[in-house]
Amino acid sequence: MKVVIAGSSGLIGTALVAALRRDGHEVSRLVRRAPGGPDEFAWDPARARLDERALRGADAVVNLCGASIGARRWNGGYKQELRDSRITPTDVLATAVAAAGVPTLVNASGVHYYGGDTGDTVVDETSPAGTGFLATLCRDWEAATEPAASAGVRTVLVRSAVVLARNGGMLSMLHPLYWLGLGGRLGSGRQYTPWISLDDEVGAVIFALTHPEISGPINSAGPAPVTNAEFTRAMSRAVHRPAPFMVPGFALRALVGELADEAILRGPRAIPAALEQAGYTFQHPTIGAALAATVGSPGAR
Repeated sequence: MKVVIAGSSGLIGTALVAALRRDGHEVSRLVRRAPGGPDEFAWDPARARLDERALRGADAVVNLCGASIGARRWNGGYKQELRDSRITPTDVLATAVAAAGVPTLVNASGVHYYGGDTGDTVVDETSPAGTGFLATLCRDWEAATEPAASAGVRTVLVRSAVVLARNGGMLSMLHPLYWLGLGGRLGSGRQYTPWISLDDEVGAVIFALTHPEISGPINSAGPAPVTNAEFTRAMSRAVHRPAPFMVPGFALRALVGELADEAILRGPRAIPAALEQAGYTFQHPTIGAALAATVGSPGAR
């Protein structure tokens, strides 16, 4: 396949580019600077500009654009940046994909589409959107793909959980704390912490690209959801360190503000029903296996 990727320099994008090329696919990257080689094409989503050559002959476009949810404390300006960095590029790409006749668009989204807290209720791709800032963001983000879907483009919406990786994301912040014996549960620990390994996140995207029967939303989340307390115990086993502490909710709210209630002290119990029904086999089906592959050892499973 010839695959064009926006947002290719991030944690997921870098791994996806490498995996697609290992599998023999041709990959082009959309960049917001001067192109540095024949596999790069310039675009400026804020001005709705895209090199017309970029999508020529493409079989699929993957859009991973979006500022980091947890990069800094939220305020009005940063919340707007979170929206603009997702919705504007998606609208530009969906419109361009429709005009160029690209058959497939795979677009990022998040499992917080279902809201901050579903309690013990399991949610899958048939569940309705929740409430709150992140749920609204995900809903509007997905809606921005409508120009492509309306034109008959196969559109896949990848609702990702927290991606577990050795050299980036949440684990890059947690691992040093756990290694020092400073780990612990967050708040009550009863809230669910949706997760997926980086290998399976990339695997899910490639599976969606190469299985034309898949369309619409797919939950890119581990098939065995865990609470924060269960995650804490699994992390402790993976790094062979105790995790005796508890960070109270009020302390988290003081530290990170609104993000605490949106994504840390609450979380959906999301399962990957669509992926499993389509036949995807997870490389890391449990939190123990995922953490052993990233920060621990096989004995931690």
